[in-house]
Amino acid sequence: MATSASGPVLEQSPWSGRIFNGEWVAARGGSVDVTEPATGRVLTRVGLANAADVSHAARLAQSAQPAWAATPVRERAELLHRVADYLQRNMEEFAGYIARETGGTFLKGQHELREAQAQLRAAAALALQPDGVTLPSTPGRLNIARRVPLGVIGVISPFNFPLILSMRAVAPALAVGNGVVLKPDVQTPVTGGVLLALAFAEAGLPQGVLSVLPGDVEAGEAMCSDANIQMISFTGSTATGRRVGELAGKHLKKVALELGGKNSLIVLEDADLDLAARNVAWGAYLHQGQICMATGRVLVHESIADALTERLVAKANYLPVGDPATGHVALGPLINERQRDRVHAIVSQAVSEGAQLRAGGTYEGLFYKPTVLRGVRPSMRAFREEVFGPVANITTFASDEEAVALANDTEYGLSAGVLSSSIGRAMAIAGRLKVGLVHVNDQTIVDEVINPFGGAGASGNHTSMGGPADAGAYTQWRWMTVKDSAPPYPF
Repeated sequence: MATSASGPVLEQSPWSGRIFNGEWVAARGGSVDVTEPATGRVLTRVGLANAADVSHAARLAQSAQPAWAATPVRERAELLHRVADYLQRNMEEFAGYIARETGGTFLKGQHELREAQAQLRAAAALALQPDGVTLPSTPGRLNIARRVPLGVIGVISPFNFPLILSMRAVAPALAVGNGVVLKPDVQTPVTGGVLLALAFAEAGLPQGVLSVLPGDVEAGEAMCSDANIQMISFTGSTATGRRVGELAGKHLKKVALELGGKNSLIVLEDADLDLAARNVAWGAYLHQGQICMATGRVLVHESIADALTERLVAKANYLPVGDPATGHVALGPLINERQRDRVHAIVSQAVSEGAQLRAGGTYEGLFYKPTVLRGVRPSMRAFREEVFGPVANITTFASDEEAVALANDTEYGLSAGVLSSSIGRAMAIAGRLKVGLVHVNDQTIVDEVINPFGGAGASGNHTSMGGPADAGAYTQWRWMTVKDSAPPYPF
């Protein structure tokens, strides 16, 4: 039997077994339990949207969007600020639920809420920015180019940072006048969708402008095919992203794909070893490595590899693993058994092929120990594939040229970092890395939510979202000319 989380807001559970399209309604696709990965207990129950639910929500959004786009921009901005205020008022309760539903720490839940508020306030500012330019033309003609909303945006968000990764598309899309149909992952539908529905409804968003439809493959493919949805913003795995891109492209939709990463942190021989170990541990183990920007490769100069490995092993053996709701832990559970088994298979295969297991490599339930693999070679899965688990894969290099070659030896192109006491040398290396995000003297998990965020190759389709990229992401240019009277053409 489903049980609701404690708290004055979430204990009301108006969404139990339902989906949202301005009001909570029964889903045609039925309903599904939401379980807590740390304990396996049922947290709540949500509606499970099917293709018919998507079609209905898309029609509602298409109908409601013109009036929303015509709403004065200051009113749209004020509404977004009210949503941010709502999240702030309920921060402690919501942070606890994020921790329970995602398997993250309470601090991770607080971080998601702070960043979501920043996204909302940035989107409110976006609504007030100039939306066009006056172009040069012939005398007697006014020549204007304006950014106008696309119409309805379909947002498909993942389980790892569900609130942030839903809000980063929903908030700017609404800010510039679009309607939105949001499909959060069915593993984290409350923090990836229900919280947004509650917040926007409380703030007074008109009915139909936003729908929240937890769903599986059927709902996602329906969004990519629906004629009333003009764009898909997808965050998730590369394999699913390829399918989304293929289907959305077939239906001539604009599509933004933010996918996986196999991100390298390059540690030069002049780096501070204690700081380097802390950066590697943070980049590899934060939220159990379930982050697209996670440090998937630790590329270390051969002269310091032993010393850095010893420091990292000490950290891996020290970091506490357990249920984030029960006390102070650094790592919680992986999201499900399938992901745990995949992580363990990659680690086991690396060891069988000659890598040294220096720490971790074991698990209890969904709790995987922080793992250190030394001697990872480019031929191994641990080097080539996104692990999405708490595994630090150490590979050595002898020169800057070799470090760059190893970092670029991947189909991914999301994030990278370079640690060195020589800023010029580190910047020269950073400039040669084929990634969308690069950080000198920092690890690979860096995002201030007001920066353009995106990757290439298996990490995305060269699109960016966030900060200065948002205006272009969720609008299209419309050219308009104006004359006093029609010209007397010779025909």
